Amino acid sequence: MKNTMKITAIFALIIGALLIMPKASKAATREVTDESTLISEISSADPGDTISLKNNITVTQPIVIAKELIIDGNGYTITGAESWTSTSGNQTMFTAQFSDAKLTLKDINLMNGPKYGVQSYDGATVILNNVNITGFKYGGVLANGGNVEIINLHLGYNGTGSNNGIEIDKGASATNNPTLTMNGVLTSDTAENVVRAAENGSLTEFTITNTENTTNKVFVTDGAVVLTDEYNNVISETELPDAVTPNVDKEKVFVTIAYNDKTLRIVVNKDEKITAELIASHIVLEDNYKIDGYYTDSSYSTEFDFNNGISTETTIYVKISEVKEEVKEPVDEEEKDETPKTGVNSYLGLATFIIAISLAGILYMKKK
Repeated sequence: MKNTMKITAIFALIIGALLIMPKASKAATREVTDESTLISEISSADPGDTISLKNNITVTQPIVIAKELIIDGNGYTITGAESWTSTSGNQTMFTAQFSDAKLTLKDINLMNGPKYGVQSYDGATVILNNVNITGFKYGGVLANGGNVEIINLHLGYNGTGSNNGIEIDKGASATNNPTLTMNGVLTSDTAENVVRAAENGSLTEFTITNTENTTNKVFVTDGAVVLTDEYNNVISETELPDAVTPNVDKEKVFVTIAYNDKTLRIVVNKDEKITAELIASHIVLEDNYKIDGYYTDSSYSTEFDFNNGISTETTIYVKISEVKEEVKEPVDEEEKDETPKTGVNSYLGLATFIIAISLAGILYMKKK
């Protein structure tokens, strides 16, 4: 009887656990080949579904997404038509809006449009993985009170008059502050305004995060938003509006490295010490050249003190010189003595000496 009760209790626990467990995801993949199927499949898709492109597509209107969705381009291109229908003033090709929206774009090209290629609006998240965006008149990407994560993004030229790659902004009706997460690679056809904070009165605060494994990083210095490579060399910098306060883990400052007729800029943590090895790692020396020292002035009169932290923008002048090879005097062949030298004048002399001693010994023995 007791065993029966135990077995019944165990079954009850198992059934209860099964009832409260979340249902397994049944995410579907929906294939699309044109604008009408693209819009209809996005509308009917369940959260977590994947929209899979099987062709290049031209769209004539903005597409708004308010759920979790993956759009897999499979290398195809979505192009904005010349004749474009606006929706409530929105003319961005893809908009993820509000906190329930999480749009992942992967392996896709977005080309041409009257405003932005993609935006995250008011709490929504956009993830860009192997995405190419070019030809949009306002900009490539807009973090409009939403979250943008870069895994692999290439930006062509976007904007009119000047490039506008990724714009960090907050619309007047947005309630969330924008965030940008660098988690991979960000490249651009131009170094102008790759990442830019908008100046419109509504944006007062934003957050930038660089993951541990990201190749390209975005930093904020005293007066600029800066994109760097994996070695913290500055790729682009854009002026930071005075009214905007960024949230960053550490403040950064510029260090300009000047050597010969070259200059390059890197960013380092504010108030931290740097090393000569760090500066040297950014310099590419030609063959037979070496670093002679690090100085605070172009005339190399005052050595740079690496014992102090860097608190403001600093220039370090690196003195480079050529390593001259020692020229050896040629040996006159006529005077060159090829005879091997030992402790005696020569092997012949040594042999003669030994023979003479031996003969003397023999004669002495015969006399005895």
